[in-house]
Amino acid sequence: MPEPWASPRSVKHRTVPASPQLERRERLMLYLFGLALATGLAVAIAAFAGSLGQGRVASAALEAAARQPEAGGRLLTFLILGLALIESLTIYALIVSITLSRKLPDTAAVLQVLSLHAGK
Repeated sequence: MPEPWASPRSVKHRTVPASPQLERRERLMLYLFGLALATGLAVAIAAFAGSLGQGRVASAALEAAARQPEAGGRLLTFLILGLALIESLTIYALIVSITLSRKLPDTAAVLQVLSLHAGK
């Protein structure tokens, strides 16, 4: 009796012989899963970090303007420049996410691979 934590590949008495093509499909599905996960998380993490950074920049600029009101015009220029740079990083993450999502296959192809895997 195999251990419950043993993977199907480590079981000696396997009913279906492992084929290299089946292993290749499993690796491909794992790659596609990681790609889909990275695509979704890239924008979410970048937007979260960007919003934290923008909040801190705005807070520091308002605090500086409160201490020295005569420097408000110069601070506004640096504030807008800093916010634009932070936002550009979020847009870069969106572009990378869109580029990665184009590498994903359509749903019909994924279902076909899953049905072949289920039949084996």
